[in-house]
Amino acid sequence: MKNKEFLKSQKILRLATIDPSGNPHIVPVWYMYDNDKFYVGTNTKTRKAKNIKENSKVSFCIDTGIRSPDIVGIMVIGRAKLILKTDRVESLAEKILLRYFKNLKNHSAKQLLSQTDCVIEITPKKITNWKY
Repeated sequence: MKNKEFLKSQKILRLATIDPSGNPHIVPVWYMYDNDKFYVGTNTKTRKAKNIKENSKVSFCIDTGIRSPDIVGIMVIGRAKLILKTDRVESLAEKILLRYFKNLKNHSAKQLLSQTDCVIEITPKKITNWKY
């Protein structure tokens, strides 16, 4: 995938899932990009996880900049699945959180880690990127 450095440098992914009524549900999430896949830690009780359980189609956008030539972005259409195996969830969740915290000793990091019982794995199918 192009722009690997861009994807690894950014911090917010705006994830769109489809709810049971067919409406989009869009949320900003923390993520990790690794081996051409995207990983998002969450909890099975969240709307995004429930939506993915019923419909694996997702889309997301990662972008930055408000003035040319610093406007850069990527939009992805893909398929998502929930990783539920405890040891894999913990390992991925720790890696994701370490992108945002210096270590996992922080109260907020511990709390987020304890609440993460699944990880969303997104496999891109169509990628659109831009730079202005």
